Amino acid sequence: MHSQITMNARSMQRSLVTLSITLSAFVLSACTTVDLTARDESVRSSTPAAPSASSSTTATPTPPTAETKKSGGYYKDDGPSDAIPEGLVDTPDAEPKIEPIAKGPSKPYTILDQTYVPITDDRPYIQRGKGSWYGKKFHGQRTASGEIYDMFKMTAAHPTLPIPSYARVTNLRNGKQVIVRINDRGPFHASRIIDMSYTAALKLGFIQIGSTELEVERILPDEITRMQEDKRRKGALATAKESADPMTRLANGSTPPVAAETGGIFLQFGAYAQVHNADAMRIRLLAGWPQDLPEPVIVQTGGLYRLHSGPFATRETAKTAADLLKEVTQIQTSIVQK
Repeated sequence: MHSQITMNARSMQRSLVTLSITLSAFVLSACTTVDLTARDESVRSSTPAAPSASSSTTATPTPPTAETKKSGGYYKDDGPSDAIPEGLVDTPDAEPKIEPIAKGPSKPYTILDQTYVPITDDRPYIQRGKGSWYGKKFHGQRTASGEIYDMFKMTAAHPTLPIPSYARVTNLRNGKQVIVRINDRGPFHASRIIDMSYTAALKLGFIQIGSTELEVERILPDEITRMQEDKRRKGALATAKESADPMTRLANGSTPPVAAETGGIFLQFGAYAQVHNADAMRIRLLAGWPQDLPEPVIVQTGGLYRLHSGPFATRETAKTAADLLKEVTQIQTSIVQK
């Protein structure tokens, strides 16, 4: 009997030792497991989590709020601000400019055992893949460029595009397109190619689902120069059109230009009590005005606004001009001398 009790005690002791070893191995295993997602988050990326199966894939311009956020719409404690400004969908795109590349963010760097080599030349760049957005968690913090991140501006983070640079980003699911300024680094998920600001993602229509398929195309300096020239040309045309339209100037309360009175021989096309009437006639004349003749101007004399062309050296040259105008425009004029 004593022998049997001794054997049972030894058997129980062996079982306890085995259980202890098993538990120790389990604890050791748990302690050596690395959460790469958490590491990624602590380094920089606020990349939203992939949308859940129940998340809608329909793009919507309606900004989510902290109360209406959907599970899987963004990453952990990131997301929309508690106070979202109105009219964000109408925010203008970033305006591309040729800027010097910052030295600091242009150096190769390694994060999560992955080495990134930023672009420092004018090579073309286009990439397709899954893009995401980052919001309040990094709002107000310093970006890789040294600027403060503003989730309501048209910016983005990219692992290798120059800082600063500009990119045209297209949502391949709905065709919406925006231009953003690259001023930050990230995301550092292998499956994500770009992190958009909150407003950029809102305009692209994927705020609610957190991520979507995007195309990222770098805007090179040559294209930026062309875009700036087009903008200047359109601005000049708009200014010329407004200047040429007396009704527009009248509606805006602006006054047509009035030249100072000078001496000489002139062609006169009329005298008007209202400057806008004189300007309307001037615009009519300019529509078919001969290139070689002095353009008509408005001169204020004696309380009237007179429309003059000149001066001419002699009355003979003024008469030749008057005959030419009558032939080209069918408009009668008179010769006056001041």
